[in-house]
Amino acid sequence: MHDPTSERLASYADVLAGELPDTWTSAHLPADAKDDLAELAERIWDLDLVAAALAEHPLTEAAVLSRPDGAQFAVVDRHDGRDGFLIAALAPPALPDEAYRAVGEPNGIALTDDPFLSAEQIADDLLARYDRALAQARHNALASVQPSQPDRVVLTWQVDGSIATAPADDRAGAILTAHGFIQDPPSGIYRLTGDDTQAQARALRAIGPRLDALGIGTALQHPAGRSTPTAAPASPPPVPAGSRSQAVRSR
Repeated sequence: MHDPTSERLASYADVLAGELPDTWTSAHLPADAKDDLAELAERIWDLDLVAAALAEHPLTEAAVLSRPDGAQFAVVDRHDGRDGFLIAALAPPALPDEAYRAVGEPNGIALTDDPFLSAEQIADDLLARYDRALAQARHNALASVQPSQPDRVVLTWQVDGSIATAPADDRAGAILTAHGFIQDPPSGIYRLTGDDTQAQARALRAIGPRLDALGIGTALQHPAGRSTPTAAPASPPPVPAGSRSQAVRSR
């Protein structure tokens, strides 16, 4: 049995994607995509209208609009009895939490029931604010990552427990991705979450020999300005048992 409300959101988002400047695609997340919806809710980059709505009505479906450079919006139901939807920017998953410090949230907006008018509204307001916030966050992220060289990948511990790197070799990027790193294409940063420290340690141990086989060494460091060794072996130092506490991202 079809859900007309769900179909309406998906159709609306499809039209909206086609009307926005540049190239956007749309993907619908239905109610049974619970893990994807939970991850999406964590990435909502808003402290105003959309955040307040989600506090009262957790996501049960959404549509995600994506641009090739990694920019994304979430379109969600309003739950206020009015026609239309809410739209919010999504924070890139590959940037460390400290990249968002001192970056103003590109708070979302309410959309009319007309996707053509809404596309104009987004282009004139939210999109410009989002692009500025993205550029600033990506600039901040680069400052917290030690530069790599063609023959060495430098892995930098982040305050939130994740590990970030910007490899100079595409071959290294493929290995990082295969072991759980998530890439932010415009900045070139790959990030490995610290949510599960045991999985993180296994990934670090695994990439060392694979990079070494390509003639690429590894180094594990802290951000500039903190006490750190200048290099590290392929396998990481011991990781404390249990999950490292996650820093709260200011979004």
